[in-house]
This record gives sequence, C-alpha cells and structure tokens, in this order.
Amino acid sequence: MPGVPYDPSRTALYSPERRETLFEPGQSYTPAQWAVESARLAYYRAETSEAERLRLTEALRHAGFGAPKLIAHAETHGFAFAALHADGSALLAFRGTQPDEIRDHATNLQAHQVDWAEAGGRVHAGFARSARALWPAVREWAEGEAAGRSALIVTGHSLGGALAMLIATLLPPTLLVTLGSPRVGNTEFVAALAGIEIVRLVDGCDLVTQLPPAFSLYAHAGATSYITCAGECLHNPDASFIEADRTQGRARYVIDHAWRRGAVLLRDLADHAPINYARAFFA
Repeated sequence: MPGVPYDPSRTALYSPERRETLFEPGQSYTPAQWAVESARLAYYRAETSEAERLRLTEALRHAGFGAPKLIAHAETHGFAFAALHADGSALLAFRGTQPDEIRDHATNLQAHQVDWAEAGGRVHAGFARSARALWPAVREWAEGEAAGRSALIVTGHSLGGALAMLIATLLPPTLLVTLGSPRVGNTEFVAALAGIEIVRLVDGCDLVTQLPPAFSLYAHAGATSYITCAGECLHNPDASFIEADRTQGRARYVIDHAWRRGAVLLRDLADHAPINYARAFFA
C-alpha cells in the first residue's frame, strides 16, 4: 500500500503547490520518482515569487539537483523548470493548468488540430502554441547548461504532460513521464514518439486522461501505466480490469470522501490531483 494517503481535497486538485515536497534529504530516488514529484513541483509559482523560487530550489536540492532554471512565456503562460542532477542527469518539468489562470484555460480550449510540422502529424492547437513559445528557451538550455548531460528526463502533469510530449519530439529524452495527460495529437503524431521510453500514468478515474475523446481523431502515446484506486501502479492492464476498478473506486469514493467538507465531489476529478499520482511512487 502507498505511504502517501489519498487526498480528495479541493486544495490538492486546484492548488497542488501548497503541499511541501515529498523529497527528503539524504534519500535516493529513481528517475521515475524524480519525474513524478517534479511534475507536481512545477506548480510552485517560482517565476513570480522569490520565496517560491527558493522553496523549489530547496525541494530539488533534497533529491540531488542544483538550482533550477525557470522557463516562462508570459503571453501563453507556459512554464517549465530545468535542473541538473549531481550524477549528470538533466530534468525538464512542465507545469499543468492553474485554475485561476485564464490563459491556461484558453490554451486548453483550442482543441482543433493543426499541423505539427516539427515532427509530423496533427496536434491540439493550444498545446502546440504553448510548446512552440517555450521551445527557444528549452533549446537554449539543452544546448548550453545541459549540453553535457548523461540522460534527460522530461515530465509534466495535465497540460504539462501534453507540453512534455510535444517537446519530446524536438528534444528526445531518455525517459518521458506524463501524469494525467490528455490526448495530444493524431496517430501520425504518436508515431513520432516511437523509440522514446514513455511512462504514461493514468490515476484511476481521472477524467482528463480521457480527453479529447478518441473518436475526435486523437490518440494516446505510450501504453497505460494505470494507478489503481487502491494506489498500486500496474503496467498496461486490460480494459475490463480498469473499468471494474473504476466502478469500485467511484462507489468507495462516495462512501468515504464525497460527502466530507472540502472534498471534490467526484472521483473522476479528484483522481487528477498530482499528489494522488505521487502516492503510487512514494512510501
């Protein structure tokens, strides 16, 4: 069983930056753990607050990383941070949607497809615009500070996962980890990610992972790494298992959480909180 308890609160879903890091000084972590927790840390508002920048720096230091480079684009509100580990690995983490930021919602709503000429296929227009806006600064970091990297881990939650996938076609990582990512593009775009190790995490009933719907010419990249409603991560279980687990999880949520003050009403939304992804990876 996971050591981090399930969090059904609206705070966990809408303000993930309020919770302190799961990284602890003196502990060793796997690249997957780096990626999962860093996708959550990307919500720290480090670009607008010196205190938050220092808080992010300290959190990363616990896991052996140096000070982060902040990558932001004001017009699209896209944000990522990059950091180098003591072992030579490089990490790039993209932020997801901030509920109080209208520019993020505008990005999500631009769901018509446009050509992704950079690698092939057609992709979500809003995601493409934001990724293209961030790319020059990402490339500068990759060719500069991170030029001598031994490995590259790219990650993101929700909208951040979508941006991570798009950037991965331009800067192929050693490992791509997405948490609660929506579908990004069509099958031709998915083919552009062939050969990249992808861990696509889906937490229980998370509604965002089912958007845009598949019949709208969107497809997922990478097999499903499914986090059960009990918090166990399984690689590519069959569809019947997932549906049965979701049905049981929704029923349990109504009994245990939905009626409590401060809780998200539906499990399909609560499961999207990044801490509920992290619980499968931290004891």
